[in-house]
Amino acid sequence: MHQQTRKSRPIVWLLAALLLVGAGGAWYALDPGFQRARAEPEAPADDFGQRVREYLLANPEVIVEAMQALEARRIQAEDGEARSVLAARADEVFRDPDSPVGGNAEGDVTMVEFFDYNCPYCRQVASVMAEAEAGDPGLRVVYKELPILGPGSVFAAKAALAADRQGRYVEFHQALMDADGRVDERSVLSIAEKVGLDVERLKQDMQDPAIQAEIDGNLELAQALRITGTPGFVIGDEFVRGATDLETMTGLIDAARNGKAAGPTETEVAD
Repeated sequence: MHQQTRKSRPIVWLLAALLLVGAGGAWYALDPGFQRARAEPEAPADDFGQRVREYLLANPEVIVEAMQALEARRIQAEDGEARSVLAARADEVFRDPDSPVGGNAEGDVTMVEFFDYNCPYCRQVASVMAEAEAGDPGLRVVYKELPILGPGSVFAAKAALAADRQGRYVEFHQALMDADGRVDERSVLSIAEKVGLDVERLKQDMQDPAIQAEIDGNLELAQALRITGTPGFVIGDEFVRGATDLETMTGLIDAARNGKAAGPTETEVAD
């Protein structure tokens, strides 16, 4: 999963250090040997530190368990915040008239994707989306351009939104996803010509401030929904952050169709 920021890594290490101290303190307080020694003079600070160190070296799984619990709480908190935003801004997410739509425009279930054309995981999951769409005539797909991987991505996003004005968005979108290597201005315009777009009109429409405003709006909306990388999906009231497989995707689609909450889904793909 391509991330918009990696600022959280120092925080993780700080939390790990705090957990080391906290876990050691908890053990020390509960240790029977410590309980028996309460009436005795306190051990020197360096002795306390040594005992904590020895315990953690002998039981490193304690730290792993603590970090896993912390991560689970983070995901749960973010998911709760994102659900609140989704409820308040559902029209922007599912029914923005400026967002291109694929699949069945009148479908009973909507899957929203935030993506970047230069994200390899977005390209990987594109075939999964196509398979899900082919097998579900009631699926509506909303595309949210989220160009976070440089100027080439921004140019491609603008071109795709301009292609929508020529009624060729989905075809052009798929061609960009199928491109070899990173897309840039030259390759984007070449692909546009191959799919039969009016390239001169495309370049002119790309300059419309409304297109940049659409991209800016997607970036702000993604942040509000705690979607910090690509791809990111909203299916019903569920979130998938990262690439996923067909079984997971269709399961969430079915849950949305049946009005059942599947619970938070956090799929992280390493860079």
